[in-house]
Amino acid sequence: MSLQLRNVSFCYENGGERTNVLRKVSLEIGSNEMIGLVGHTGSGKSTLLQLMNGLERPSAGQVLLDGTDVAGKDFSRKELCGRVGLVFQYPEHQLFGATVVEDVQFGPCNLGWEPLEVELSAFQALKDVGIGEELLDVSPLALSGGQKRRVALAGVLAMKPEYLILDEPMAGLDPAGRREIFRLLGKLHRERNMSVLFVSHSMEDVAEYAERVIVMHQGKIVLDGAARQIFRFERELEHIGLRIPQTARFMHRLREEGFPVEEECMVPEEAVRCILRQLGRDMA
Repeated sequence: MSLQLRNVSFCYENGGERTNVLRKVSLEIGSNEMIGLVGHTGSGKSTLLQLMNGLERPSAGQVLLDGTDVAGKDFSRKELCGRVGLVFQYPEHQLFGATVVEDVQFGPCNLGWEPLEVELSAFQALKDVGIGEELLDVSPLALSGGQKRRVALAGVLAMKPEYLILDEPMAGLDPAGRREIFRLLGKLHRERNMSVLFVSHSMEDVAEYAERVIVMHQGKIVLDGAARQIFRFERELEHIGLRIPQTARFMHRLREEGFPVEEECMVPEEAVRCILRQLGRDMA
C-alpha cells in the first residue's frame, strides 16, 4: 500500500503570469506512517496535500495510489476521497449538516455505502473522536470549538481512509486543545493502522509526535527522513528560515561546549534523562 508523487509539478496562471508552486516533487508514503510536513508559507505544503487528495491535478508528473494514476480516466474520484482523507486548516468550516450525525454520515453516503454500513461507520468515528450520544442530534454550529473540530475529523474518519492528511489541524487551538488533538491522531494511527500526515508550523509538535519529517522550501522537498536525523541539520534548516525544537537546540549547544551528550534529544523529558545519565557516569 502506498501513495506516491512522481516528478510532480504544479503551476497556475494569473493575468498571463505563470507561477510555479511545486517543482518535480517525488515522494512516497507507505502504510502506518506518522509524518510531519514543515516549511514556510508559500513553500507548497497545502498544494501538495490537495494533489494527494485529488482536489488539484498536477501540471506534470503523476500521483499514484497503489501504483495507479489517480488522474486516469478509469480511476474513481470517490474512491480517492474515501481512501485519502483531507482535513482542512480550520476543519470546523467543513460542517454543514443539520445535526452532528447527519454531517458525519454525509461522506459515507456520498461513497454509495449501504445505510447500515453508513450508520455504523459514523457512530464508530464519533466514538473514536470522543463525541457522545447526547450530541448526535445537536446542530454542529451549537458545539464548542474543540467539539466542532472533532466532529469535522469524524466526518473524514467515517469514510475509513487509509491515509489521513491534515493541513495545520492545530491552528487556533490553545495548548490543551493541541495536546488533545495530537493524542487523538496518535490513537487513530495506532488503532486503525492509518498513515497520518500533518502540516505544522510548530517544530516542538513535530518533534514530539512525528516519526518522519518532510521539509519543503520553494516548491521542493529539501529534507525527508526520521525526525531525529532531520533535526541534526540545524544550520541547513536555519538557512531556509526554520528553527529546530528548543530542546534539540539546547542539546546541540551543550555538545558544542564540550558536554558529552550522545543522544539526539527532541523533547524536554528525553534531554533531562540524557543529562542525568551523563552526570551519573561523570560522578562514578
